[in-house]
Amino acid sequence: MDETTLWPAATKKAIKVGPDREVVSVYPYRSSCPASLWQSLITHAEQELTFAGYTNYFLWLEQPRFGATLRRKASNGCRVRFLLGEPNSDLTKSREKDEEVALTLSTRIQVTLAELEKIKKQPGIEARYSNGHAHLSVFRFDDDMIVTPLLTHSVGHDAPTLHLRRQQDDGIFDRFASHTEELWKRGAPVWGEERNG
Repeated sequence: MDETTLWPAATKKAIKVGPDREVVSVYPYRSSCPASLWQSLITHAEQELTFAGYTNYFLWLEQPRFGATLRRKASNGCRVRFLLGEPNSDLTKSREKDEEVALTLSTRIQVTLAELEKIKKQPGIEARYSNGHAHLSVFRFDDDMIVTPLLTHSVGHDAPTLHLRRQQDDGIFDRFASHTEELWKRGAPVWGEERNG
């Protein structure tokens, strides 16, 4: 007999079989999610890299040669997308008041825009503005995802974070992916007219 037959309750506790099987890890703070995990997910993605954080600023600080990595990924056929908050929008100004930090959201967005400007000519790299993800960041790496729901009066690195891996249709991964796709569809191109890579 196998373990499931002998000890069904113990097996159920040890092996995820429900919708939670898509949850790989949970971190109380995004800053406690190891930079090595981000690097591994970025490195191993072959088809899609989507960075739907409101500023995405921290990636340029924590990932060595991030721009060169993105350029290389895109040249190898990986779709690279950035979804950013509009730096001068009312929503950004409102969130800045809520955060009350010296390094404002608009400044962090401008840093990301300056970095993206350096690599925007690489086909396959796209960027859009969206105000629909102000309190939720979703970062996709093929079938892996890091999700950060932002809390009131805190910045992204202080928010709880989930590492998800796609295991089923219409599961938690697909629902966040669908949300991000809808935001992308509604977003406005950062560089004016949309470019097809």
